[in-house]
Amino acid sequence: MNYDRFIESRIKPVKEIGFDSEASSKLFDFQAWIVKTALKKGRYAIFADCGLGKTFMQLEWAKQVAIHTQRPVLILCPLAVAGQTIKEGERFGIEVYKYISDATPCEDEAQIFISNYEQLENIDCSQFAGVVLDESSILKNFEGAVRNKIIDGFQNTSFKLACTATPSPNDQMEMGNHSEFSNIIRDWET
Repeated sequence: MNYDRFIESRIKPVKEIGFDSEASSKLFDFQAWIVKTALKKGRYAIFADCGLGKTFMQLEWAKQVAIHTQRPVLILCPLAVAGQTIKEGERFGIEVYKYISDATPCEDEAQIFISNYEQLENIDCSQFAGVVLDESSILKNFEGAVRNKIIDGFQNTSFKLACTATPSPNDQMEMGNHSEFSNIIRDWET
């Protein structure tokens, strides 16, 4: 067997579980391509530098997943980012609600909720059709309690999007954790 065939034999395809959808005309062409690809794949990561519009892309992705599934989508983010994301949603006509644990969303409503990572213990992850990790580099720590709660809590969530500007491309643990969050590793094992 030559080397090229050996490499080809090692490639494991990622299962597409998503759907085709249009994206907002307010997105730049490259952003629309990313959002459409992420929706088609169903589980995806956006590693884009600061200023390239990750927030708008994740909001559009969440909106399309909520509409498609007629179920809520959750955005998890660092503590100081929730208000900023809500305002960004208003700017683009996408409603985002702050998640309040005692006022849980209806499972059959296409809404977008946002909460910070510190509130993860108070969230019933099973009620969401999709989840977005804003600043997904939080998955970096292999033994971190938050990392484990995210991966375990959203293990059965169909639609997943990880977004960060700062992945460490040579950090195999971080890339592995993103793959585990996205169910890619589990798909390869089955």
